[in-house]
Amino acid sequence: MTQTDYWNHNVHYQPVILRAVPPGCGPALDVGCGDGLLACRLAERCGSVTGIDSDPRMVALARARAQRSPGRLTFTEADFLAHPMAEASFDFVCANTSLHHMDFEAALGTMSRLLRPGGQLAVVGLAANGSVRDWLVGASGVPAALLYRAVRGHGNPGAPIKDPDMTWDDVRSVARRMLPGVRWRRHLMWRYSLRWRKPA
Repeated sequence: MTQTDYWNHNVHYQPVILRAVPPGCGPALDVGCGDGLLACRLAERCGSVTGIDSDPRMVALARARAQRSPGRLTFTEADFLAHPMAEASFDFVCANTSLHHMDFEAALGTMSRLLRPGGQLAVVGLAANGSVRDWLVGASGVPAALLYRAVRGHGNPGAPIKDPDMTWDDVRSVARRMLPGVRWRRHLMWRYSLRWRKPA
């Protein structure tokens, strides 16, 4: 397993985001891009990709990865919520397991403002267990996780780790209030996804 080929739960759910890329996608934004693996994969589907992350080590890894990848890629070391970007400037905005590192509501609002009318938003995220049902649903993912780890191994690029504060129900409620018509799904191995199209 190399730096460019590894498996973990975040990588496992990257296809959820990749499938949400609209046809003929122009500029795309990856919020909390980490080591750039997802951004490089997005570059195969989008006219250009901007990755933003506040961790300098992750941005350095992303820039090194971009040198080995085709496509128009730019990586910015900055706080997503504080960094100035033009509204309605992206066809696709996504985040993979990064929104629990910031104010969730502020991040969703910023992502939606950065989308052009008709643009697509996709999020894969983490949430905290808030009920017995949450714990039971989470436990059902253990066998699958163990199987994948045995077959694929487990890679960790060293991104900062933070436990989520919001429960699954909290995330779903806020997302549905802020993004009318959003498609919410809870996945087997401790992730949820949000998909939303900004009204034209």
